[in-house]
Parts: sequence; structure tokens; C-alpha cells
Amino acid sequence: MARGEMRPEIVAKVARFPTGPGVYTFLDGKGEALYVGKAADLRARVRSYCKPGGDGRFLLQFLADDARDVEFVATATEQEALLLENTVIKKRQPPYNLKLKDDKAFLLLRLDRREPWPWYRLVRRRQDDGAQYFGPFASAKVVRRTLRLLHKVVPLRDCRDPVFANRTRPCIKHQIGRCPAPCVGLIDRPAYDALLDRSVRFLRGDVGPVLADLRQRMSQAAEALEFERAQTLKEQLDALQRFAEPQAVVPGGVDEDAIGVHRTGSDVAVAFLSFRGGALERCQRFAFRSELPDDLLLGELLARWYEGDRYVPPLVLLPTAPAEPGILQEWLQGKRGGKVELHVPQRGDKRRHLELAESNARLQDAVEADAQARRRAAGERLATLLALPEPPARLHCLDVSTIQGTNTVASRVCFVDGQPSKADYRRFRISAAAAGDDFAAMQEAVRRSLQLCLERDDEDLPDLLVIDGGKGQLAAAQKAIAELALDGDLQVCGLAKSRLKGLGDARAESGERVFAPGDELPRPLPHGAPETLLLAALRDEAHRFAITYHRQARGRIGSELDEVPGVGPTRRKALLRHFGSLSALKAASRDDLRAMPGLPAAVADAVFERLRAPAAD
Repeated sequence: MARGEMRPEIVAKVARFPTGPGVYTFLDGKGEALYVGKAADLRARVRSYCKPGGDGRFLLQFLADDARDVEFVATATEQEALLLENTVIKKRQPPYNLKLKDDKAFLLLRLDRREPWPWYRLVRRRQDDGAQYFGPFASAKVVRRTLRLLHKVVPLRDCRDPVFANRTRPCIKHQIGRCPAPCVGLIDRPAYDALLDRSVRFLRGDVGPVLADLRQRMSQAAEALEFERAQTLKEQLDALQRFAEPQAVVPGGVDEDAIGVHRTGSDVAVAFLSFRGGALERCQRFAFRSELPDDLLLGELLARWYEGDRYVPPLVLLPTAPAEPGILQEWLQGKRGGKVELHVPQRGDKRRHLELAESNARLQDAVEADAQARRRAAGERLATLLALPEPPARLHCLDVSTIQGTNTVASRVCFVDGQPSKADYRRFRISAAAAGDDFAAMQEAVRRSLQLCLERDDEDLPDLLVIDGGKGQLAAAQKAIAELALDGDLQVCGLAKSRLKGLGDARAESGERVFAPGDELPRPLPHGAPETLLLAALRDEAHRFAITYHRQARGRIGSELDEVPGVGPTRRKALLRHFGSLSALKAASRDDLRAMPGLPAAVADAVFERLRAPAAD
């Protein structure tokens, strides 16, 4: 795969994305977020990243190199996608979202009616302080412009408290009709409260009379050929219309969960949407099989979802009433320490939130159904490629990880029906006798893996054993299989990575290849084909698992050095980097250690004495 080219499994997944608005997240091999974006059309937007050169941004070639998966959350509107994108970025801190690194939140308007002379403040954090909050709003420019418009329609104070307290005469805003001048007693509190009530209705969307007036004035200005004034009125009209859009993601700042369920026979897809402070914060989706009727299924879902220390909101939206709702509600209220309502909404914002959860559940069902079809196709095509008697359901893959023959380890991962079965993952520390020989290490790893399958009741032999490597590693695996007298019962193959072949302009990728026993030449795997993606995913997972174990093993080799006074993490790394390995460091003389740049003689002597001490005993 060329640099800057998106992985074929990602390209295939994106082709099944919905065409509506939502948020997408590119993930690395550990499942960490790399980049979060929003889109009016998820499929079209994310597809642009998969084209050669992406959408023209320089960072995309690095994103393509690091990305291992992409996920999405569908939303009902573009406004929701925008606000959800902000929430996800703040929560997951993706490295490629550089423009939002200041960690600012969207603007809110805060009004505290308990103040002597309340006024609207712009804030970025909602607090449980008894004040009224309006928003959040995606565009600060629109909010500020509309606030100016609000003061034209409903004159209110907008000066800060120190300025307000020190005024002795009305300011110019009073003279132009944008402030009633409460600072100098030109309005009493009941009249000011009436203005506040009118402003609250205005901010909640009751702007019909104002919009009609603006349209009329804009038309009059245009007819009088006052085009600059007409343009100003048009901008005010646009700002007011955008401001007055229903802030659907913030229905009063309530914490709630919405659970959407979609089922086709016994195949069930579930989406859990979490609204915090009224804003859609996250979506988690699951797919599984269940024969339970809907009421029992919902009861099971609630019990599983809220077990442990998961936060319980005061409101849970459900498509139908669960079985034994009283028991569930009492249990949830005990966990929350307060009232919890299990609600089946019929209309309004809550119904729309539930419909959004159900929409995400349907999308998960479609993705899962397509994924199952691909996994079946992958198994069938793999059986044809390797001339297997039937499609393999259980696959094992083994990989060996080492650096210059030190701390050699091996990993075994297992896929069942095309999906990881992590309960069957195993790790092996290779013996010193085989650690320096890649083929001997693979032979030992295969033998020990198969012995576990034969000796333990909870482990089964694989339908296909995949070896990470070419003919040499495959031959080593066959020796181990023969040692256990399984050579007639076990299917095995070797998977070789793509590599560059040829010279100069004729250099080209060889492509992924698979070796079967007895083959002189490898069998090429079609680029992007289901069987290729399955084997590549299996191999990559085995490599990841082996590398993780190897790093843990390497991390433990520094313990001897950690006991030396004057040697901390930085100096330990410098020592290992200078000498290449711990064994080379142990073999170094006192003079070699003293000759290392930046290492004091006293520390060099302490290291020498500590590493030679075990040999002297």
C-alpha cells in the first residue's frame, strides 16, 4: 500500500456510511481518535479522504498512514453534528484537530434574574447555579450580532457591574434607545422585568413579529434604492433567522439517555445516545443475537448498561416499557441517589431524541449485516484459494517479535467467524535456545500453541493456522505440526507481506501473498478482496499483540539499572541506546562504560559493579 493511501478495509467501510449528517472519527491501531470531523453527507465527506491525495490537505497523507478504522455517529441535523463534533474533540483530544486545541466551548447566554439589574452575559460553561442559559450556539459571530439586534428590539443594560455602579448620567446607548438606563434610575424593576420577559421569549424563538418588521423595512429600503441599508437589514434578518433555529440539542439542559433498538428476527442492533447538559455527547452501538421479546430485552439492556459505576441520568428514553419497570426504576434510583424516570416519549424533543437513537440502531444493523456477508464471503474465497474442504470458521495466527535475538516473544490471536475472540489470545516467552533463530522461535511457538489446544478442554484446534512469514516460517511450523502428529489433520499457510521488487522506475509492490504447503511459488492475494482483508486483519492483530508483549518484556529489562544510584529513566535509555542491548551492556568493560559520553565516572563504576555482581556470586 503506497504512502498516503487509505487502507482498503476503511474504503470498503466508508462505502456503507449513511448519506445524512453526522460526525466521523478516524482511529489508530489502539482505537484512539486521530481526527474528528462533521459532515452534512457522511458518505460523501469521508470518501473524499479515500481518494488519492485526499481533499488536498497536507495532513491527510499522515492520517491515511496512521488510520486503522473509521466510525461514525449519525445526527438529525447539521447543527447537531457541529455541536457533537466539538464535544467529541474535547473528550478524545485527537492529534490532527489542531484548530480546536485551545479547548474552548461554544458560547452560551447566561441570565440570572436574582441580580438587582440582570443582563445577558456570554459564557462558555453551563453551571448548576439557578441561572437561565440559552444555547449553546455554533457561531459566536451570530450570537453577538443577534445580541445587538436584541437590544434594538428590547432595550436592556449590557455594561459590566463596575461601569454600571459608577454611572452618574445615562450613556449614549440610552440616547439611541438601546438601554433603559437603570443605572441612574430611569426605569423601575417591574418595568425592567417586563423587558426581560420579552427578551426571553425572543431568545426562545418567538421572533415572528420582529422578522415581519425587518422584512418590511428591507423591502422599503430596496424600493427607495437604499441598497446599503437594505443589505444591513438583510444581514440582521439572516442573523435573527439563524439565531431563532430550534436548538434541538439543548432542550432545557437536561441529562438523559436514549436507547434505540432495531431487530430483524433474532438479530438485534442497539444504540445508546447520551445527552449531557442537553447536548448529544456520544453514541455507542452494539449488535448481537437474542430471542427475548422486546420488553424482556429492554430490561436486560438496562441492567447490563447501567451496571458498575456508570452514570445514571434522571431521564431514560425507551421505545417501549421494559418488563418489571418498577424494579428497574427502583434499582436505578438507588444507584443515582435520586429520581429516575423511564419514559416512552410520544412527541416533542424527547421523541426526536429517541428516533435519532433508533436511526443509529438501524444503521448499525445495516453495517453489521453487510459485515457478516463479507465475513462469509471471505471464508468461502479463502477456502477456494487454499483448496480447503470447507470455509474455515476458526483461524489462529502466530507472530514472533524480537530485537537482535533478545527478549523474544510470540503471540497467538484467534478469529472466529471473522471476528477477534480475545479469550483465545495467548502469549509465549521463547526459550533462550530458540530466541536467536527466527525459524526455531516460530517452531517453538507453534508447538506450544497447539499443545495448549490438545491439553486444555476450553481450547480447540484451529480450522486454519496462519503463520506470519514466508516459506521458511511455514516450514518451521510444519515441523512443529509433525512433532505433534497433526500433519494430516491441520490446515496451515504462511502469509507474506507486500514488498518492493525491481529496480529504479520498475520497482513495484509485490502485493500480499500466501504460501501453502508444497507450493514453490506463493499464491497472490487480490488487492482489497474479502479474503485479503481477513488475513491482513488477522496478521495485523497478531503483530500488534506480539509487539505489545515485547514492549512489556523490554520494559522489565531496565529493572537492574533502576537500582543503580544516579541512573534514572533518561540515563537508562541512553545506556541501552549506546550499547545496543542489555546483554552488550553487561559485557562492556569498566573502561567502555567510562568512555560513554555524558556518563560520570562514578555512575559508570556503579553500573559496572551492579551488572557484574550476579556473575560474581
